[in-house]
Amino acid sequence: MTQLRRDPMIGQWVNIHTDDSFGPEDYQKEDHLPRHAATCQFCPGREHQTPHEVDALRSRGSRPNGPGWQARVVPNKFPALQIEGNIDEAKDGIFDFSNGVGAHEVLIETPVHSKHLADFTREEMAGVIQLYQNRLRDLTRDRRFKYIIIFKNFGEAAGTSVEHAHSQIIALPMIPKYVLEKIEGARAYYDEHQRCVICDMVKQEYHDKKRIFTQNHDFVAFCPFVSRSSFEYWIVPRAHDSNFADMEEGKKNSLADLLRETLVRLRNCLSNPSYNYYLHVPPVNTGGKEDFHWHIVIVPKLTRTTGFELGTGFYVVRTSPEAAAGYLRNTKVTSEA
Repeated sequence: MTQLRRDPMIGQWVNIHTDDSFGPEDYQKEDHLPRHAATCQFCPGREHQTPHEVDALRSRGSRPNGPGWQARVVPNKFPALQIEGNIDEAKDGIFDFSNGVGAHEVLIETPVHSKHLADFTREEMAGVIQLYQNRLRDLTRDRRFKYIIIFKNFGEAAGTSVEHAHSQIIALPMIPKYVLEKIEGARAYYDEHQRCVICDMVKQEYHDKKRIFTQNHDFVAFCPFVSRSSFEYWIVPRAHDSNFADMEEGKKNSLADLLRETLVRLRNCLSNPSYNYYLHVPPVNTGGKEDFHWHIVIVPKLTRTTGFELGTGFYVVRTSPEAAAGYLRNTKVTSEA
């Protein structure tokens, strides 16, 4: 038996397998052993193989574009968008187009080639979050940009091409359609109910007590009622917050703790799967968006997208969020860090 569920923010329907949910053992296991350390351009001593860094966390006395860093941000060597130029929007009949102007950066998260986020200490994870905040603030100053997406691809199935731990930051001259749907859905919900839709989601999760699998004083992690993928989960501020870039030190440490813990749970529960994660924040340079509640979405790559899903946008989820949360909640939190 399956259940059709509708997302209260964007109205999307998904098909959840509730009575015959897959367990962790039903998904194919992957191998993420490091293989390319000898030639990795992200390793210390090879800083000359990347573009010049735009930001970094460094030990005292170390010099830019050399060893001595804990994490560093560089422009992507093969950017999806170019920082130079004007947008120059134009039309050709029914088609709209513009120059591919934007920013595309890589955050190299650690100097240790074989280390992954699940192995980070609180301080190392907080350092990555600090660089996310720095880049959001800096890129927002460019008035050409309207949306900034921070994301991570871990593992070949998730689309990574370099095994050394890194995430990416892309600034866009427009708001992507999916993000716009979430923002407009949040606004419509607020106009109708005078409440934030994600705040209400969190309230419902605490009421149902089925999909939350861990939390701390500032953040909660849960598998959303309308998950689009098996074992998808969100990390959400427990109190309404639209401003990730100015998050205070205490909350940054709380987020570091919970993000690390959930990635350890994910690794141990599903034998280290590939995954994508992304940070959804309000648009920039477009006026106030205080009704939008920032959040991190983590999506393990456990199945392939089918023609039905591509043709309809109607996702099929083989593990219900209730079952997934149960597996993650009962997974032991052990790490080498």
